[in-house]
Amino acid sequence: MKHGGCVSLTSLPAGARGKIVDINAGAGLRRRLEAMGLRLGTEVTKICGLPLGGPVVVQARATRIGLGHGMAGKVMVEAIRAQ
Repeated sequence: MKHGGCVSLTSLPAGARGKIVDINAGAGLRRRLEAMGLRLGTEVTKICGLPLGGPVVVQARATRIGLGHGMAGKVMVEAIRAQ
């Protein structure tokens, strides 16, 4: 599913917030991400991400989660503007 104005977690700048709007993955990876607390509608903050395929660290509520680059690339977020 395509969403206008959305980017993957790998493309979200460090320190930026976003709301998960789609997960472009099969059922197994979807279940794994949901078990970690990453579901549609969840707000996340990208803590850091290493370039060239390194891991991506995000915070969802009070939990920090490290994702592989490929896995993070399948999670689409809509950026939330700072108020």
